Amino acid sequence: MTTMTEPTTKTLDVPGAVLTYDVRRVESSTFPALLMIGSPMGAGGFGTLAGHFTDRTVITYDPRGSERSTKADPASESTPEQHGDDLHRIIADLGVGPVDLFASSGGAVNALALVSRHPEDVRTLVAHEPPLASILPDREDAMALTEAIHDTYQRDGFGPAMAQFIVAVSHEGEITPEFAAQPAPDPAMFGLPAEDDGTRTDPLLGQNMITCTHYEPDFDALRAASTRIVMAAGIGSAGTMAYRGAGAVAERLGTTPVTFPSDHGGFLGGEYGQAGDPDAFAAKLREVLTEA
Repeated sequence: MTTMTEPTTKTLDVPGAVLTYDVRRVESSTFPALLMIGSPMGAGGFGTLAGHFTDRTVITYDPRGSERSTKADPASESTPEQHGDDLHRIIADLGVGPVDLFASSGGAVNALALVSRHPEDVRTLVAHEPPLASILPDREDAMALTEAIHDTYQRDGFGPAMAQFIVAVSHEGEITPEFAAQPAPDPAMFGLPAEDDGTRTDPLLGQNMITCTHYEPDFDALRAASTRIVMAAGIGSAGTMAYRGAGAVAERLGTTPVTFPSDHGGFLGGEYGQAGDPDAFAAKLREVLTEA
């Protein structure tokens, strides 16, 4: 019989940042600890999913510059390599490796960076929908689109750039030059502010937009890694950049993506106002981890 404790919050000083992470500890579990990560989404997005894994220790965290984790220079970019090193330090700090790792969106990109450098840290990686524009067949236009979003943010602020981002991530199919070059939509269409508050520290639009989507994984290192790598894509995300990113990584690794329920936020149970199908998502994740 195992009992999951209430989350214990810890902090860890790393180069250029102070990380905050939460541990839901289970004593005497026979399962590896399970690390759940996103980027720039933090620990707050994994409350529902963590509740489905009360038979093992679960670790969640806020990436550097997001939510409770601070950066010395909050306007600077963060790279997948930095995030990967942060994760390596958290695993070492807890002494729980090798862990199982569920990583979604930008977190999946960062997890690939971690495994390429520290495969001994991770038993099984389930990498869910990494938005890797850099390895798509239409990479030049896909990367130009992410650059355009970043440029809009630097020029006009949060609202216009977020509206442009929403349109981009909803797009199904290849990115054309015309789509990449179209102007940002009216932010009011999405209930977003048009006024520029002058800040340029947004974790998504400022800190990670370019470095995440333009990252090129070290596929030689990933293929040689002891880690079992499972690429995952939501059935409701078909055709989107993140869905296609999962397929592109799997192709380079010589594997086949595993289809998960729902869409890009399929594990969410109301966090950030979004709800996927967390019960079915968690069941699929447990099935994949059990196959290891």
